[in-house]
This record gives sequence, structure tokens and C-alpha cells, in this order.
Amino acid sequence: MSPNRTKPHEIVERALELSTADGCVVIADEESSANLRWAGNALTTNGVSRGRTLTVIATVDGREGTASGVVSRSAVTAADLEPLVRAAEAAARAGGPAEDAQPLVTGTPASPDFTDAPDETSSAVFADFAPALGEAFARARAGGRELYGFANHELTSTYVGTSTGLRLRHDQPNGTLELNAKSPDRLRSAWAGRATRDFKDVDPTALDAELAVRLGWAERKVELPAGRYETLLPPTAVADLLIYQMWSATARDATEGRTVFSKPGGGTRIGERLSRLPLTLRSDPNAPGLESSPFVIAHSSGDDASVFDNGLPVPATEWIKEGELARLTTTRHSAALTGLPLAPSFGNLILDGGGDKSLDEMVAGTERGLLLTCLWYIREVDPATLLLTGLTRDGVYLVENGQVTGEVNNFRFNESPVDLLSRASEAGRTEKTLPREWGDWFTRAAMPPVRIPDFNMSSVSKGV
Repeated sequence: MSPNRTKPHEIVERALELSTADGCVVIADEESSANLRWAGNALTTNGVSRGRTLTVIATVDGREGTASGVVSRSAVTAADLEPLVRAAEAAARAGGPAEDAQPLVTGTPASPDFTDAPDETSSAVFADFAPALGEAFARARAGGRELYGFANHELTSTYVGTSTGLRLRHDQPNGTLELNAKSPDRLRSAWAGRATRDFKDVDPTALDAELAVRLGWAERKVELPAGRYETLLPPTAVADLLIYQMWSATARDATEGRTVFSKPGGGTRIGERLSRLPLTLRSDPNAPGLESSPFVIAHSSGDDASVFDNGLPVPATEWIKEGELARLTTTRHSAALTGLPLAPSFGNLILDGGGDKSLDEMVAGTERGLLLTCLWYIREVDPATLLLTGLTRDGVYLVENGQVTGEVNNFRFNESPVDLLSRASEAGRTEKTLPREWGDWFTRAAMPPVRIPDFNMSSVSKGV
């Protein structure tokens, strides 16, 4: 950080001092990122960037209730503070009472490093990874493959201060690696991705070896029609489906009859069995390798978050417990509205199925079925059933008698993740994974591979 740049905790304190509102929350996000990109077995670009975003939330008490005003701006300096604070206060005074209004959080112990400088990433995060990537390029070149992809590492230090005395800080590292191998004629393609906190646990040479095997599978092409197939979903595909399911699992919407978690006749489906397998879907801010913020950081209010809840502790939560729906996400406001327990939104997602088989071992136990690589372009069709549609990508493989025998065409699918949970017949060993579709928004996931006896491939897709 530049010696002339105002420290983030000082920005927070000064904004709070400037506030004349009845209540104030200030969130300073100090962001830094480093990246590498490559194509055709050669690095193409690399770079490092830094930035700051400041969010001021002003609350104003009135006869009809408490209003809130939220303003966020980037590249904020000390000179920008007063106009930003006044803009938030003006927005609060111009708006009506906030439906989610609650007293600002109090009583959470201050973070001991609140006044410390923010953590920053740099190109040094790739010190071991870059040479290994060069080795992967050489192996791919010798094997007749071309590697494309990128590695990105971000580190965000978030400082939260409130007029009620909270002084909290959270440092969130977030790294992603996506690697795509292609045959020289570009007719065969395979993808692999990894999520990481520091790039010390990813091996590009091992990923290249995995992709080489998949390109070999693709040398034999098999055309299959649309239909229902026994299908092995790898952890990345399971993550994409369940992340969307959790984004749709808000208690208020369910109580009001708008989602798949609504109970016919009123109420929610909490307590209902969703899967015959002993599946437990949980989040835990202290999960090793998937650590996330232990307190609420809300830059805006919505179905699953409230700016009034900033600083509220986030506990470990079981959303589905041994196959039964156990919790839906709530803010303090929606918990009071629905009569359900407080369950703040999550920063990671973990599915435990009790299985110990790897994906390869599940392939070996398959008489005939499909093995997917990943899903993409996932869109919602029907919120009442959470019916989703999307496409397969970068390799759908035919499994016969425990062996992969070729690559088949891509498909469009139509499935509900809730319905898939009810039909799943096997879950393997849980492992960290990178969601392909939602990796720009959510990366901290651990999932098992899952077997679906009758996955609905609704039509043939000509996409790759």
C-alpha cells in the first residue's frame, strides 16, 4: 500500500465521524489481484491490480420506521468521504421505511488486526506454480496437445465499522485455475478447474495428464439421442447445481409459496426428506481450505441479506441433514417474519454423502452410462420446481462395463437439483472443487461425485 494512501481503518473511522445519521455502517473493501493467461502452450499476459471500494449505509429513524440509504464508490480517498457520507444520508432521508429494519448489531468483539494494513496478493503467489505450468506446456507440446487457460488470485481485506461500536475485519483469499486442452485440429477439447487459496495445492502437470487421458477418450466418437441416461456428475457439476439451489433457498420466499421449498397449503418443507441417501449439505466459515467470513458482510439488502445485519456472527449451519431439509436462509427480519431460526447466508458449501469412492472408482462400477465433465449456461425454467436447463461442455463420455469407451455428443439438460437429490443412487468421496458455471461468484465448495440413474438429457446440443 502506498505510504501516502489513507489506511482503510482510518477511512472507516473518518466516515463514521462524519455521519450525522441515527446509525451508520461503513464497509471498506481493499482488493488486489494477480493473474496469468496462456494460449497454445505459451503465456500471453500477466498482471497485478489493486483497488478500494467504500460502502456507506446510513439509517434514519422516523415516525413510520427506520429508513436506510446505501452508497458505494470505488477509488475513494479522504477527500471523497464527506460527499459519500452525505449521499448515503440523503438516500436514507428520501426513502421510505426499510422493511428489513433492525437495530444495528452490537457486542461482537473487535478484530485484533482491525488497524493493521490490508493483506495484498502479488505475482509472488505464482512462484511455484509458474515453473510447473511451464513444465506442463512442454509435456503438452511433446504429446500433441495445446493448453489454454488462466490462473487468477484475489485477496480482499474487508473492514466493517458501525456507529454501535463494531470494528471487524476479514481477509479473503480466492484463487482459481482453469485449464483447457485441445487437439491440434481443435476438434477435441477437455477442461479441468481447481479452486485454491494460495496456489500451493494445485499441480498443472497433474491436470495436464488428466486432460491427456480425456483427449484420448475423445478419439472415438459416439452419437447418442436425447433421453434419460444413468449419469455420473463430477463434483464441479454437483456444485453448480447445489449453489443455485441454495441461492433459491430463502425462508421468506418459501413461506410465501414462491419456491420449490414451499409446502402445499402453506409453510415450508423444512423437516421433509429430500434424499434417500444420507446427504448433508452444510456451510462452515471455519472449514479447512474453504474458510469464509465468520460474520455477515452485506453491501445491500435482498432476499438473503440485510444491511442491518452487518457484523452478525455466521455459525456453521446444516441446510440438509442426512437427507432432510433442515434450514432455509434467513435474516433477522425474515426469521421474525417466518418464525424460523436465524440462518445467515453462507460463504462456502459442502456436501457430505458418506461415500468413499473416487469418481474413477464409480466409473469402474458403471455398466453403461454417461460421465460428464461440467455444466454451463445454466438458467432457471420454473422457480416453483426449481427446474433448470443448461448444457454439457468439454466432454461427455460413454462408460461401458466399467470403462470409458468414447466421447458422445453434447446435450441440453432439464433437471431440478432438488429432484436430483431425491433420485440420486450413490454419492462418492467429497473433495474441493471449482464450479464451472458459477466460479466467478462462488468458488468455495466441496462436493462428491453423484450417480443419477435417469438424468434427463432433453435434446442434443451441437455446442462444445
